[in-house]
Amino acid sequence: MPGPDASHSPAVRTLPGAGRTAVVTGASSGIGAATASRLAAEGFQVVLGARRMDRLTPLADSIGARALPLDLTDPSSVASFAAALDRVDVLVNNAGGAFDALPVAEADLDSWARTYEVNVLGTVRLTKALLPALRSSGAGDVVFVSSTAGLISYEGGASYTAAKHGVHTLAETLRLELNGEPVRVVEIAPGMVRTEEFSLNRLGSADAADEVYRGVREPLVAEDVADCIAWAITRPHHVNVDLLVVRPLAQAAQHKVARDPS
Repeated sequence: MPGPDASHSPAVRTLPGAGRTAVVTGASSGIGAATASRLAAEGFQVVLGARRMDRLTPLADSIGARALPLDLTDPSSVASFAAALDRVDVLVNNAGGAFDALPVAEADLDSWARTYEVNVLGTVRLTKALLPALRSSGAGDVVFVSSTAGLISYEGGASYTAAKHGVHTLAETLRLELNGEPVRVVEIAPGMVRTEEFSLNRLGSADAADEVYRGVREPLVAEDVADCIAWAITRPHHVNVDLLVVRPLAQAAQHKVARDPS
């Protein structure tokens, strides 16, 4: 009996990220951890960067990735991180956070400085350090995870909205400066995302954090944002997703959120 016709054998599927290395910052939790997992599943060689190695290492081991310590507020840490990388095709600038919800009249300037250092200056440090490798890749991607807070302001959010407006401007400016070079600049701007730490870090208590999402039917979760990032960077490289705004269906705008009665 003749053997099976090789012409009818199923084709081996090449994963979109095969042969590409992706760096994800803030990868120890939330959107960063979800993005690292998703990109590993898409075939990328993933390098995870964060301060909390006790959380980073188990995640990296579970998805077949590499974990490296990274403190974006420390120039020497950024330099050591960059020096440890042989190749970078994708940089996902995810690390950030909000640390207060005070009105301007009661501004905590230490909190403002921390917010800028993590969201803006740290992002600039690492992007600058890895741009040579991204250019050398011949098809690089720089992803900025910003926020709808970078597009519109709201009461009690000045330190965070100012910082995320900075990230938005950083993405726009870098795209202009790299025009004609083989590096895409993508901005993903999520609205209301429920993660384990964001609102807790900002508001300081679990009850206050839970109140943010009270009555909101299906806020976004980290995996939703990771899905957007993965989609954007796996388009053909001539396709640049400049800005992708993603909100839950319940959130029509920053101040317009449908809530079920409690």
